[in-house]
Amino acid sequence: MKKTEEKGITGRFLSDILRKKGLISEKDVDRIIKVQRDIGKDLQNIIIELNILKKDEMMIALADEIGVKYVNLNDINIDPVIVVLIPEEMARRHQLIAIDKDENKLTVAMANPLDVFAYDELKIRLGYNIETVLTYGEDINKTLDEVFGVTDEWDQVIGKIENMPVTVLKEEEKEADISAVTAGEEVPIITLINLIILRAVKEKASDIHIEPFSEETLKVRYRIDGILHDIMSLPRQLHLAVISRVKIMSGLDIAERRLPQDGRIQVNISGRKINIRVSVLPTVNGEGAVLRILDPVSILLELNSLGFSRDMLPKFKSLIKKPNGIILVTGPTGSGKSTTLYTTLNILNSTEKKIMTIEDPVEYKLKGINQIQAKPKIGLTFASGLRSFLRQDPDIMLVGEIRDKETAEIAVQAALTGHLVLSTLHTNDAPSSVLRLIDIGIEPFLISSSVIGIIAQRLVRRICPKCKKEIKLTPDIAKILEEYEIDRNKIILYKGEGCPHCKDTGYKGRIAIFELMIITDNIRDLITRNVTTVKLRETAIKEGMCMLKEDGLKKVSAGITTIDEILRVASA
Repeated sequence: MKKTEEKGITGRFLSDILRKKGLISEKDVDRIIKVQRDIGKDLQNIIIELNILKKDEMMIALADEIGVKYVNLNDINIDPVIVVLIPEEMARRHQLIAIDKDENKLTVAMANPLDVFAYDELKIRLGYNIETVLTYGEDINKTLDEVFGVTDEWDQVIGKIENMPVTVLKEEEKEADISAVTAGEEVPIITLINLIILRAVKEKASDIHIEPFSEETLKVRYRIDGILHDIMSLPRQLHLAVISRVKIMSGLDIAERRLPQDGRIQVNISGRKINIRVSVLPTVNGEGAVLRILDPVSILLELNSLGFSRDMLPKFKSLIKKPNGIILVTGPTGSGKSTTLYTTLNILNSTEKKIMTIEDPVEYKLKGINQIQAKPKIGLTFASGLRSFLRQDPDIMLVGEIRDKETAEIAVQAALTGHLVLSTLHTNDAPSSVLRLIDIGIEPFLISSSVIGIIAQRLVRRICPKCKKEIKLTPDIAKILEEYEIDRNKIILYKGEGCPHCKDTGYKGRIAIFELMIITDNIRDLITRNVTTVKLRETAIKEGMCMLKEDGLKKVSAGITTIDEILRVASA
């Protein structure tokens, strides 16, 4: 999409107003018109660039003449949620932007509030009462770019590289081929990759997928709120250049195309440092890349923001205050385990406690905590790192994942000698984590003596607050609610209809659902006797454990998410 041309009040009308108010002279008008004739710029821009008037002086005079208020967009904080109420295409076409909303009234800043066609279209398409104010056109363009992404630059880059020749050379000419791609075609490819990353960060994507699905196209997809969305298709001839640029940025071997490679990128966006974890994998169609965006802003630092229920939160807080024992967080990849652990560490972090972590990789750097990157190639494994921790006199230790018997044994030893140990495990629910530890090779009596609590979690999408609407209770949903003893007469169900704010998905943002199993005396006795997971689960429920699906249904009854979401991530 090309950037909107100037739609503001300009031409003879503007110069007549300014001259009538005594702000410019006839000589100034002649000078402005001459410059416009030479370079073809908008009159408002010329007046400001020639220092004839300051921007605010000119706009205040213009607003006074046409009888509206002038708003300088640089002086106010604009909520992006309000901006996206007006579709980007319409906002750029008419050069306008939504800046405030009060019940059924929408305040719209326009470069030309006299544009009755734009006003009528706003009322018909949006259904709000519209209040118009005047603002400077370039400020509108700048703000729209910040919210929607720099679409004109994106299009220019695509236009430049669409027909760019990239010759795939023979195997022995591999080095020359890469040099040609990174030197001869560097600028447009660099800009393209930068824009792909920038747009992903602005849209709060967790991952960027660059995939050669066929011989014709190279597809770019973003994972937003756990769901993949198609973003663009690039000409297949750019495949080598795009992957090579990603490899260069992440310090990988650009000549190696046969083996998987992992690397890291750090980018600076608006003064904010964002880490990106890169994985490059050879497929039958060529190398694909996945870029995991690790934005520190996305890490929540308050436990009540994660999604713990009112009943579960005090139990978990009590658990993490214990001086020793193992706390396990379980769930599949992408279920928010790292966020829960980092939030927990942030709560526990104080000058009185020494906290050490060994992770693979270190996703976020936390102040006041000693973090170590595992490096198995040189012998720095989870087990060896954890063993070394015991000689460093820590109070709290975090090990990224318990994968083997050696790591599990050292974690148990640390817990039994007075340390609090946090770690993750890949299991479907909390009770089955006990069986997993037994399978690894840990004796049941050691598990019962060291493990104090297990959390299982998943991430579900929140209903978009902008298009949320009440829906009827169906017989199938009623049956599910009855199974978990939720009164169907006391629940109101909602869903999102889809709107520009949520990109027509009906969902915006995510929240966790949890299953917390506290290791009570009864459960400890069952673990020692090596009972089945079924028996362990039954007892844990009697002892007060809320299952994943049950916690999810509580969030449904609170109007946070939908039944469909809960069934999608916690169908068992």
